[in-house]
Amino acid sequence: MSALKTPRRGILSAIAGLIGFSALSGVLVTAMVAPALAVTGITASSTIGIFDGLPDYLEIDQQPERNAIYAKYTGRGSVDGYYQIATIYDQNRQEVSYDEISPYAIEAVVAGEDRRFFEHGGVDLTSLVRAAVGNVVSSGIESGASTLTMQLVKNTFISAAESLPNEDDRAAAYENAIRTSFDRKLKEMKLAIGLEKRYTKKEILTAYLNIANFGNATYGIQAAAQRYYSVDAKDLNLEQSASLIAIVQEPSIRNLSDPEYFAANQDRRDVILSAMLDVGSIDRAEYDEAVAIPVDEETVIPSSPNNGCIAANQFSKWFCDYVVKSVPDFEFLGATVEERESNWEKGGYKLYTTLDLNAQIAAQQATWKYAPNDVTSFQLGSATSTVEAGTGRVLVMAENKLFNDTAEGGGKTSTAVNYNTSYDYGGSSGFQPGSTYKVFTLIEWLNQGKGIYDRLEGTARTMDGSQFVDSCNGPYSGPVVFGNNANETGTYTVAEGTAESVNGVFFSMASQLDQCNIRNVAASMGVERADGDELQSYPSSIIGTNDVTPLSMASAYAAIGAGGLWCEPIIIDKAIDAKNNDLGGQEKNCRQAISPEVAATTAFVLTEVLKRGNAAYSDPNDGIPIFGKTGTTDGAVHTWMASGTTRYGTATWVGNISGYQDISDVYYADVDGYKLRHYITNATDTALNKKYPGKALPEPDSKLLTGSGTDVPDVSLQSLEQARSVLTSLGFSFADGGQVDSELPAGQVVNTNPSAGTQSAFGATVTVYTSKGNKVEVPDVVGDGKSTDVATAQSILNNAGFNNLNQACEAVPPGDPRDGFVTAMNPGAGSFAKPDATVTVTVAQSTPCP
Repeated sequence: MSALKTPRRGILSAIAGLIGFSALSGVLVTAMVAPALAVTGITASSTIGIFDGLPDYLEIDQQPERNAIYAKYTGRGSVDGYYQIATIYDQNRQEVSYDEISPYAIEAVVAGEDRRFFEHGGVDLTSLVRAAVGNVVSSGIESGASTLTMQLVKNTFISAAESLPNEDDRAAAYENAIRTSFDRKLKEMKLAIGLEKRYTKKEILTAYLNIANFGNATYGIQAAAQRYYSVDAKDLNLEQSASLIAIVQEPSIRNLSDPEYFAANQDRRDVILSAMLDVGSIDRAEYDEAVAIPVDEETVIPSSPNNGCIAANQFSKWFCDYVVKSVPDFEFLGATVEERESNWEKGGYKLYTTLDLNAQIAAQQATWKYAPNDVTSFQLGSATSTVEAGTGRVLVMAENKLFNDTAEGGGKTSTAVNYNTSYDYGGSSGFQPGSTYKVFTLIEWLNQGKGIYDRLEGTARTMDGSQFVDSCNGPYSGPVVFGNNANETGTYTVAEGTAESVNGVFFSMASQLDQCNIRNVAASMGVERADGDELQSYPSSIIGTNDVTPLSMASAYAAIGAGGLWCEPIIIDKAIDAKNNDLGGQEKNCRQAISPEVAATTAFVLTEVLKRGNAAYSDPNDGIPIFGKTGTTDGAVHTWMASGTTRYGTATWVGNISGYQDISDVYYADVDGYKLRHYITNATDTALNKKYPGKALPEPDSKLLTGSGTDVPDVSLQSLEQARSVLTSLGFSFADGGQVDSELPAGQVVNTNPSAGTQSAFGATVTVYTSKGNKVEVPDVVGDGKSTDVATAQSILNNAGFNNLNQACEAVPPGDPRDGFVTAMNPGAGSFAKPDATVTVTVAQSTPCP
């Protein structure tokens, strides 16, 4: 291959700059467009005036390029701790420098498109005269004698047209950029001359090869080399370079995306190779070797299009989609939404995201395993999000369905709806979180200075709506009916009720709180309804009836681990623009949603959840302190697991995308439905703990253990009404538990639940039990054990009212003084029993017992 000519300005270009090139150009252009002038009556002198009046300033600016999205990753393929997960573009282009382009490609474009490129000053006078003759013969503007510099001007206007946001404006600008007209050609010439004055030949060549259309939505030599030959532009060989340059004149019918275009490409490629031989760019041997190589399926080595989130890393497609839909929020892209979207469309950005690909892979694989996307019996869905505590950085975003946003869709296994996010960012309508939402009632309970060891009624029951205060929407009326997940009855401490997720306890708590405040706690900790509406505050809301997003629930649990500091979820750590400027990333946006003391006490209560039932399957058991809460809606339509450490919060949902299948009735990967969420959570948190090991959880606040409650008083021996008066005066709720068997006079209080001396919350229900007065004292028929025979014992018991006797035998040796006498009795003497109770007397016997 011959050495490239040194780029230089042509002599005519220099003269034109000195004596007024516009006059010379005007004469030549007049000749070129003579047929048009004959029709319009424009004279040569007026043409010169038009030419002088055109703008001569055009910047070689950045053209629309590809955007690249990266995730944190430690593994093969990572660079400086990051791995590229997606490429997003409107125009598939990656700008490269002159030195990053194969010399063959540069020689091919000069020989094939503009042989005198290094001699002319933007307009090739020789070609212009030839074109003028042709136009006269044809009586039209058949040829414009376009140089590479003029083509660069034209392509610049085409690129600008294609970047317009409005479809009508885009079509009009494109038509104006390509139309065959006198004034457009004049404009191209004038601007080409201006470019030659401002830029070197190398810069113009590089700009042309970066902007040229190579068909199939591929722009620029680098993207074309990767798309059609799977190499970088600098590695193109001779025949590949010629084939790519063969595309630029007719990209729609000579591109290499389809074998039907190969023949047309090869014909033009061979013309370019011949031109390269003719000008001395290559020698005969190089020409013969290259022209002998066919353009076919063996020599074209295409790479699959990699545009969009559908072509992203298989584990990261949902996160990619969330990034793209969040572009209007990225302040580093511009001051307004319109500016941000325009800049993103122009491209060239590298976004270094918060996603931790190591943890993401673990979460996504577990999601696909335990919530398979090919279930046909019902619409099974699952989503998992993790948010870093104290920063809001989104570390994980997994979903069981495959991402597919094409018009055709991907069938049963796919969707375009992101179940982790809200409707505006993924099309989801959200899901009821069940008992994972109870944590906000617990937090408001602690906000009011109440304690976790306060006891409350947990029995399923019907409460009156008037018992619930709601400064936002109340008052309420009518019955509030609720059940429990199991046969839970009686009183529980708040801590016990949380660990066991007893609905009755939380309704008892809520009846002492403002429902509006519970809602506000959830909102302050970032919980959002997927539809964008305000969180509801009805009494039923306390057990999770708002349709929320997993991402927002993860952020709320992250706030607990961060000592009450809630941070808005963010996804970009750093952005680099096309000029390699560091734009920074999304700034942290945090607020102290709850006090550190309340957060510590909440976490303390939630640690017990991971020790009970199926929730234990969520615990990685790797020594990292962890807390969490389960959630199951009515009929197990939706199941949740929310967990957290001092480093992150994770929320996992497994349930019905639509419909009402009971998840507890399904079984996947040898795991029953109730446990699916736990296995996904375990895999996610196990991976996270390796890179983000949490510290010891802070101790609970001592003032929030017992709260502001009081001891239940001892009202035994009092009448029912006396007990009611004492309890209500102390702030307790009173309940009549009915009569029980007792030796006390009928109507006297026997005991209470909670029992006397138990710390309980103000307002807690104390159930009072009164005596039936139906027990009598059992007389002593044993004495010294060697003086009362059976007959005497029976007479004594009968006289006391006990008529049901049973006799037992105790073997003794002959001569034992107890032989024949009562030695023991049950119930024991002095105890109390109902008269119909059976009394068993034991009699000593020296003869064998029957």
